Parts: sequence; structure tokens; C-alpha cells
Amino acid sequence: MYKRLINLPKNHSFFLFGARGTGKSTLLRSSEIFKDALYIDLLKPDEEEVYSLKPDTLISQVHTLKKGSWVILDEIQKVPKLLDVVHNLIEEKKVNFALTGSSSRKLKRGGGNLLAGRAFLFNLFPFSYKELNDAFILEDALNWGNLPKIHELESNTEKARFLRSYVQTYIKEEILVEQLVRNLDPFRLFLPIAAQMNSEIINYSNISKDTGVDYKTIQNYFQILVDTCLGFFLEPYSKSVRKVQKQSPKFYFFDMGVKKSLQNTLNVETLEQTSDFGGAFESWFVNECMKLNSYKELDYKFSYLRTKDDMEIDLIIERPGLPLVLVEIKSAKKIDDKHIKSLVHFSKDFPKAQLICASRVQRPQKVGNVNILPWKQALEEIGLG
Repeated sequence: MYKRLINLPKNHSFFLFGARGTGKSTLLRSSEIFKDALYIDLLKPDEEEVYSLKPDTLISQVHTLKKGSWVILDEIQKVPKLLDVVHNLIEEKKVNFALTGSSSRKLKRGGGNLLAGRAFLFNLFPFSYKELNDAFILEDALNWGNLPKIHELESNTEKARFLRSYVQTYIKEEILVEQLVRNLDPFRLFLPIAAQMNSEIINYSNISKDTGVDYKTIQNYFQILVDTCLGFFLEPYSKSVRKVQKQSPKFYFFDMGVKKSLQNTLNVETLEQTSDFGGAFESWFVNECMKLNSYKELDYKFSYLRTKDDMEIDLIIERPGLPLVLVEIKSAKKIDDKHIKSLVHFSKDFPKAQLICASRVQRPQKVGNVNILPWKQALEEIGLG
């Protein structure tokens, strides 16, 4: 079993959000902190029914627990009304709650108050390279992703079957059962298109034409992916530079295996020296930055920059108390001037920034003010390694 990087509190209630299959339940069940916890699995239909009909059932169960005891409510979004009960129990009984969820959407829509700061917020992701250590293989991460279950399967056939099942389960249990969309067919059309546009600037109008639904519905679809932890937006850099910037966000799926499954390309290998490999490497690297920033609780802010004339910086990182970092992400093993021209171009606009090209070079090198680094060293230089 791989040790997770996340550092959960020992004596304070918390939410633990993360997509299905990221290991939330496994993490809590395997921790010594929660070995004596009262465990309630709301994915079980009978459990969900009990607490949906009679939320006060939880009060009688917690009544006998000692101060400081733990209660785990797995997949709390199934019964949002329980949060009001939890709120009161934290105040009155001084009991700690670990509340897991694969979606914050129903909690918000169901009137859940997320306990008004009485519970910390954490996120769990697919494995990071740092969690896998020597078991991490970049090419496998780009082809199959890093959900924990993938690392239990030996053959590519099994991995493909798992990922197809994962997507079907997501559509059935997160979207259909929870009634997050009124008409499922356009959403099914939307998913492979969104996967194809992974790491690209979102063009809502074009996707609207391809799916036959309006602009605002497409925006809602992307927000559903964010709320169910399947991806995140990368917003454009907020501060002005010399040239007018494009203002639409990019979207990144949380795992390359799930992205390929949604795109129906699991049987197509992601090969080196192709645009697919470059896009997958960029997406994986940005995801690593997001994971490590979350686990280390660094409060870094991430964005991208692209001007109207298509000069682009893949990642701009604002670090509290530290210089700005401009990162170009290149999957090449040999870097030349064309790979770093954007960094050079924008160096005048950001004279105090660190300029980094994260790549697959074997050894660090420097061209002018640009540090060309192996991806692992680039993450360390940024402060995330």
C-alpha cells in the first residue's frame, strides 16, 4: 500500500473531497487515527434510506460516544440534510467528523452549509509521482492515469475494462441518479468532446454547436465536471501585459486514463513525439502541480497566459512571498530555441520572474535566463517537489 501525502487532522472535523476511486475510504479505514471510528457508508442504499428519512438517527448513535471520538460519514452528498445534524453534534458533543464526498454540488444545492468553517477542507487525487516513488512510470501515467485501482491491475486489457466501467459508473451514479442534468443524451455527447479539448482553451460556442445545446448549458456541464471532482479550470492570468490576452479558461481532466476513456481512445497508445503525447504530458504536469500544492497547503495560484497573437505561457505560478514563476511544459528530450521562445518573449514583461522549461531532458541546462530542467527538478525548483 502506498503512503499518501495528504496530512489529515487528528483532532478536528474535516471534509475530504475527491473523485470516485481516488482512495478516500481506503485512506480513512487504514489510518490508526480512525480505527475506532463509527463508520457510516451512505453509498449503501439501506444506510442512505435510514438517514434520509430520519437524520436524527445520527444523534442517538453519537450520544454514547466519548468527547473527541470520530464519526466517518462516507459520501455525505447522498444525504445533505445530515450536515445540520453534524453541525449541532460538533458544537454540543465535541465529536469529530470525517465527511467524504465525490461531489460538492448536491451539498450546495441541498442547502448544506459546509459547517461554516467548523470542518477543514481537503482534497484527495489520483496518485502523485511522489506517492508511487520507484513504481511511477511516466508513460503509464500518460496512457492509463494513476487511479489507485490501476496499480492493482496487471494487463492493459484489465486497465481498459476498469476505466470504461469507471466512466459508466460516473454517468450512472453521479449524473443520472443524482439528477444533475435533465437530459442525459446531450451530456453524453459533451463528455468525449470535452475530453478531446483537454488542456485547451474552452470554446463554449463551438461545443454548443456540436452538442445541440445552448452556451449556458455547456458552461453548466463543465461546472458539473468540476463539482464532481473530474477536472478543474485554469484561468487566464489576471494582470495585464503589453498585448491583449484571451480571457476564456482552460479545462483539465483530473486523470489521463479517465480522459482517454471518455474520449474512447483507450486502445490507442499515447506515443512519444506526437501531439497527443505532448498534450498528455502538459496535462499530467499541471495536475501534479495542483495535487502537490493542495497536499503541501502552499496557497499557490495557477493560471496561463495567451495573447491574441497566440504567444503563450503554459503555466504562471504566483507564490506568496516568492518570485513569480513562468513555466513552459515540453515533452521533448532535447530542447532548442523554439521550445522556449515564449519564455524569452515574455521575459521583458516579467523581469523578476523565474523562467522554467519543464521537460524530459536528462540534465539541467540554461539558455539566457531560462532554466531548462527535467520535470522532477522543475517541480522541486517551483517548490512542489
